[in-house]
Amino acid sequence: MADRPPIPTLQTERLILRPFSLEDAPEVQRLAGDAKVAATTLVIPHPYPDGLAEQWIASHAQGPSLTLAMEERQSSDFLGAIGLEPKNQQHRMELGYWMRVDRWGEGFTTEAANALLDWTFSLDWIDRIEAYCMTSNPGSERVMEKAGMVKEGTLRNYMSKNGTLHDVVTYAVLRSDRRLNTSKATENKPL
Repeated sequence: MADRPPIPTLQTERLILRPFSLEDAPEVQRLAGDAKVAATTLVIPHPYPDGLAEQWIASHAQGPSLTLAMEERQSSDFLGAIGLEPKNQQHRMELGYWMRVDRWGEGFTTEAANALLDWTFSLDWIDRIEAYCMTSNPGSERVMEKAGMVKEGTLRNYMSKNGTLHDVVTYAVLRSDRRLNTSKATENKPL
């Protein structure tokens, strides 16, 4: 993915998915640093140290990953992050996301995931997108399911977070699945 396309700005009915800027750092630190957010992700620490948000945002310009800020269109509120990480340059990527706790359950992450999946599968070289979450995070599983991803299994004691091993579920969607899901959605729309 060395020849990654330009970082997009995507719009949905309620969201703008845009590149991060350093002005987002205070909100990233405050919201990602929430103990409930950190508890459900592998890479977000708690407490969230000063300077880490700036370092994380600066890293987006380097390397092959794509990370976008989720912003509510109506209020311009920063909601969280969604992104894709290439997996071994094998035409597949891993989807990851986090959402501020006070907006959990409102469907924003599913809306963002669907937009990012659609955009990504418009690229010719991506055939599979996978995602993982701890079995203790049913909200994340619902996001994956509502984004058309298929549960592939449970990986026992797969991840260590704060010295505790966790089971992880894995989901994936293929380009061919996404086309099928898109056509089904179109076919089932009322005229």
